[in-house]
Amino acid sequence: MKRFIATIGLCFGITITQAQLKKADEIRAALATTNKDTTAWAYGGFFNFGMNEGFLHNWAAGGELASFTVNTIFSGHLDRLDHKAIWSNNLDITYGLNYTYSTSFIPHKTDDRIDFTSKYGTRIDTGKNWYFSGLFNFKSQFTKGYNYAVADWQKSSTSKFLSPAYFTTAIGFEYRKGSDVSLFISPVAGRLTLVDKYYTSMSQQGAFGVDYNKTMKYEFGAYVSGRYLVNINKNVKFKTRLDLYTNYLAKDSKDSVGNIVKRDDPGNIAVLFDNLFTFKVHKYLNLAFGATFIYDNNLPYNKYKAGTTNPHALKTEPGRDIGWLQVNQLFTFGIEYKF
Repeated sequence: MKRFIATIGLCFGITITQAQLKKADEIRAALATTNKDTTAWAYGGFFNFGMNEGFLHNWAAGGELASFTVNTIFSGHLDRLDHKAIWSNNLDITYGLNYTYSTSFIPHKTDDRIDFTSKYGTRIDTGKNWYFSGLFNFKSQFTKGYNYAVADWQKSSTSKFLSPAYFTTAIGFEYRKGSDVSLFISPVAGRLTLVDKYYTSMSQQGAFGVDYNKTMKYEFGAYVSGRYLVNINKNVKFKTRLDLYTNYLAKDSKDSVGNIVKRDDPGNIAVLFDNLFTFKVHKYLNLAFGATFIYDNNLPYNKYKAGTTNPHALKTEPGRDIGWLQVNQLFTFGIEYKF
């Protein structure tokens, strides 16, 4: 009899727990698309680890004898809801390495990005969609970057952790519907760029918008940031983001002898357009395709080769004619964990 009662009690407890978990999942799903007047934590995201391997022996068509590529993507958010107030945090991380036989399997970086945004806002309308918010954003990378097209590329890096580092703070208004739709508009935004003097002293033009032999640059302007996440179907998701920044203080930049090396004005808007498709192949297998586009007047591009006797010798790199636009494209298939 006691065993029977214990069994009934255990089944009853499991049923209650499952119901609570189901209710928690329903609340989380609702918080993704609507603004609830409640006190709760809402979170979500995914981690993807992908690999690609190739091996050739006596292959008539030729090719890289052996290669191995790894890519990691993390995208997550953590929100704290407290009735009319909300504290939201988004973190996007990507990192990739490529190993090939022709380069003695010395790793070449294919991707490296840290992007963290934190916002705190208070709802200001009865429609529950507009917030008065403050924003903080940080962007940088994990490891040193190199120009692999240069023969002695290991002797001189082009960037590293916190060089550059971008810090943006802003106050404005946010239109928000849950954690999947957000549009933040700020007419009052400051941006600080930090760079090691090692990089700014290598060229009379400086580096990353920071003047020659300097270590920082402060900008004051307007900032707009929009995010959108949509479930196209139960196996396909699309995530996009658009950031726009204009510097009210923008002006022409001069080198150490007074020559103009870069023309700038508030009309030169910095643009970041980020896109990511994820396709669920199996419970733990995922295919991801992403493309990031950046246009920033502080990061010029020269299509001519440096250090040659012919000043009009063009670079032979792919994408040369794209010009100033920065492009980062990724395609990965691997293991995914969602939370």
